[in-house]
Amino acid sequence: MVDRFLALTVFAKVVEQGSFARAAERLSLSTSAVSRYVAELEAHLETRLLNRTTRRLSLTETGQAFYERCIQLLADLEEAEETVTSAAVVPRGTLKLTCSISFGVRHLASAIAEFARRHPQVRFDVELSDRAVDIVDEGIDLAIRIGDIGSRSLIGRKIGATQIVCCAAPSYLALHPAPKAPADLTAHACLSYEYAHERNIWRFRDRRGDAHEVRIGGPAHSNNGQMLCALAVAGMGVHYEPDFIVAPDVRAGRLVPLLPDYEPPTLDIYAAYPSRRHLSMKVRAFVDFLVAHYAGTNEWAMPPTTESESSHRRGDRPAEVRRRRSPG
Repeated sequence: MVDRFLALTVFAKVVEQGSFARAAERLSLSTSAVSRYVAELEAHLETRLLNRTTRRLSLTETGQAFYERCIQLLADLEEAEETVTSAAVVPRGTLKLTCSISFGVRHLASAIAEFARRHPQVRFDVELSDRAVDIVDEGIDLAIRIGDIGSRSLIGRKIGATQIVCCAAPSYLALHPAPKAPADLTAHACLSYEYAHERNIWRFRDRRGDAHEVRIGGPAHSNNGQMLCALAVAGMGVHYEPDFIVAPDVRAGRLVPLLPDYEPPTLDIYAAYPSRRHLSMKVRAFVDFLVAHYAGTNEWAMPPTTESESSHRRGDRPAEVRRRRSPG
């Protein structure tokens, strides 16, 4: 039975890593031992689980179905062990986590480091990706999601919020009059984001609460917000991204917020995890930590707007941009 569970663990790790060698390294086993465990598992099941070529591994149809059940079984086993060990009260083990690249690098990394100092028995395995990773299929414990948790099979707990900001560089505004209303953006070069809910539609609300939407187009499109921010700073066009990406450049004066009489959406930030009756202590503890870590603070908050800056954003002085000072 012990060998059976070890074989399941090895098989799952081979699928996750896409390589016998990388799985062996993660499990502190030899590559030959990893290969032997998978071969013995296939012999026991009397079916092929993996297609092997010189360049890559892929799951067979049977292997895909078995892998999905396998990772659930291993998660249930870990959960069962935690109920009768110190892990029921002390977080330990590997926490597999996914997050967008920008939020992960700029904000989540420091939170992970602080949690790890408090709970040294927890190890983090972090995948940064701007695509919506299927955490159930890929055996991931937790995802940080912006705006939408994704699948209905997930539970989302709010840990913060982010404000979308419409902005452009001073060099761009020196050549193009600042828009006075969202409809004016149709005449501007706008930078679009691949994973936006509607990537070519930007939404705003005016001070009366009325909704405005505009279909945009422009010279660049990307699947990464930091790339779009860099293009905006370089003067390539108008940017529409969360404040956790653009706030440093706004503080430094490299980007200027636009349309002061119109507000883009505010998006909630969630910790999302599979809907299971029992949540492991490591996941529960980290989610509780994130809620407390971001409560009452906003480390990516935008700087306050002065009256002169508001005048510029309304287009009163399109040829001149006053540099914004960082607070403090």
